[in-house]
Amino acid sequence: MTTLDLHADPAELTAALVDVFSVSGEEVKLADAVQAALAGQAPHLEVVRNGDAVLARTNLGRASRIVLAGHLDTVPENGNLPSTRSGSGDDEVLHGLGSVDMKGGDAVFLHLAATLPEPRHDVTFVFYDNEEVEAVRNGLGRIERELPEWLAGDLAIVGEPSNGVIEAGCQGTLRVDVRTSGARAHTARAWMGENAIHFLAEPLQRLAEYSPRVVDIDGLTYREGLQATGISGGVAGNVVPDAAVLTVNHRFAPDRSAEQAEAHVREVFDGFEVSLVDLSPGALPGLSAPAAAELVAAAGGRAAAKLGWTDVARFAALGMPAVNFGPGDPTLAHTQQEHVRMGEIREVTDVLRRFLS
Repeated sequence: MTTLDLHADPAELTAALVDVFSVSGEEVKLADAVQAALAGQAPHLEVVRNGDAVLARTNLGRASRIVLAGHLDTVPENGNLPSTRSGSGDDEVLHGLGSVDMKGGDAVFLHLAATLPEPRHDVTFVFYDNEEVEAVRNGLGRIERELPEWLAGDLAIVGEPSNGVIEAGCQGTLRVDVRTSGARAHTARAWMGENAIHFLAEPLQRLAEYSPRVVDIDGLTYREGLQATGISGGVAGNVVPDAAVLTVNHRFAPDRSAEQAEAHVREVFDGFEVSLVDLSPGALPGLSAPAAAELVAAAGGRAAAKLGWTDVARFAALGMPAVNFGPGDPTLAHTQQEHVRMGEIREVTDVLRRFLS
């Protein structure tokens, strides 16, 4: 079994984590290593296992509790394993699958779990499986159902890559299908039919003319979006199609509830058949909460809005303020070129150490 040294430099620990294959659904080897390493930190940590998720926490009777959560899985390998390095010193760069999303964040949390036996907040560490696949398999959702008490706290920090800047809350996201109907006919006698694909011209025009909101919440700017992401239809090369579907994705600011966002999209496409495909609410930044304000101060007062959906929304639904904070450029996530500056891993570790101690 892989042995992890949690007291090592967190940048070196990141490299060790990257080199353990853990594509979604195949996290067992990494989960075993994480469990063994955390169990070795007794007696200051209580450790439990749930499937391929590993949880650890302090029980010091502190007045507040912080939850640090990171997923162990990665997207499929793409010629970017094992890890490699370039540069040197503070500019040394670690290349490899998961270096950004999000084994750098995991390494920071694991290192802190081992090296902070007396934090000023009680701390819960959650390392979970299947984040990169469909939501029904998400390990954090399973923990919420089976071990809900493990997710209770005053602030949640999800280690998603954020360029080392606190990204507060997150956008909500929904997807709808806009359907049109017509009548089939031979294209040689097209006037006898009604072309359902042509009927999509109107909803496409509405999208082209749509002006998305730019919303300020707690001094953070959230930019919304409403975009066509797919069109399907057609029967054969010589048939007027009688059905067509336009798929639309809406990213909405967290000042709107999921129900309000759905109602807005239905209003945009009023007069057309609209069916909801999926919907996940956003998360308000919650930076006015005491623990969140302390974290922002520890990070030098910098915070930004999260443009995208992450698991912070799960914590927000539990009534907790939640932020994303981790090393790495999120635009590199899921790419073959995934890499992280090793100095940034250490910088994020230092911020969280100041906050927790």
